[in-house]
Amino acid sequence: MRSIRRGIKEMDLILGDFAVRQLPHLEESLLDSYERLLHENDHDIYLWVATGQPAPEGLEGVVALIRKGASGVTRPE
Repeated sequence: MRSIRRGIKEMDLILGDFAVRQLPHLEESLLDSYERLLHENDHDIYLWVATGQPAPEGLEGVVALIRKGASGVTRPE
């Protein structure tokens, strides 16, 4: 639920899609990182995912996975 009720619509779409597609298959360490990511500011997460700005230490892996699946949402294909 926290993946789809964010603060900005873009993050609802990006994280909601990621949660449905990936969360059931993530290993525990990435689940822990995702849980930590959910506490971050939406605008920061969007910058990390959409523009490739570096994510904080420990979040790089989960942000890279989210970025991989968000290409149609963050920028036109």
